[in-house]
Amino acid sequence: MPEQVTQSYGLEEVERLLRLPRATIRAFVDAGFVKPARGARNALRFSFQDLVVLRTAQALAEAKLSKARITRSLRELKKQLPESMPLKGLAIGVEGDRLVVKQGGTRWQADSGQYLLGLDAAGLAAPVATIAPPAVDADDAFNTAASLEATDAEAAIHAYGQAIKADACHLDARINLGRLLHERGRHREAERAYRDALDACGADATLLFNFGVLLDDMGRIADAIAAYEGALALDASMADCHYNLALLYEKRRQPRDALRHMSRYKTLTR
Repeated sequence: MPEQVTQSYGLEEVERLLRLPRATIRAFVDAGFVKPARGARNALRFSFQDLVVLRTAQALAEAKLSKARITRSLRELKKQLPESMPLKGLAIGVEGDRLVVKQGGTRWQADSGQYLLGLDAAGLAAPVATIAPPAVDADDAFNTAASLEATDAEAAIHAYGQAIKADACHLDARINLGRLLHERGRHREAERAYRDALDACGADATLLFNFGVLLDDMGRIADAIAAYEGALALDASMADCHYNLALLYEKRRQPRDALRHMSRYKTLTR
């Protein structure tokens, strides 16, 4: 499976997810509470960890803690948070002027790392950083992946995987995932992606053609021919499919089949 890549969020997504005004988010960034990455056109890109820190910063500011105390607390908090979702069983709250983190039966003070004894879950103020992982829209993830292909193929592979998780029969995402893995030389993973696509979505001409190209590159001529013929059974107008079949039949010393497909290729491209 593709290596996991940390998901990031744009400024508008953060506004919507946290219900914080843009001016507040920018003020927290300017104050150094979070240091988001930069994406295309220098746009701010926030990690899920940043979202937790921003929501916590807002709660600490509302609790009238000093900027120095907020900064120290958040700096230590960031060291204890995972880089990506989910933060299962984690609650962050304010007790007096302390930022307290609770996970399972353990509680500690964020700015010192000191473990706290005694109080159970009822002793922790209402969590200030409970953020549900946002639902992934399959088409949004697909569009993100397509935009990343030229600059960050690994992130694109991950995003195509996210689109497929959101919609198991997102055929375009499955086809692009297989193609991108193929282009990266990850042939076994690409084959698995195409077979999974066939299982989930059924036969499709483009999917079978791409699968045929992969099998052809892997030297599996009989399997490639079967995939190409399957593609043509669904769409006989695929000129490149006829051309590739002509070459494979020629390799197998089947001149009549080779001539038939080459003739069809020339007719379609004339």
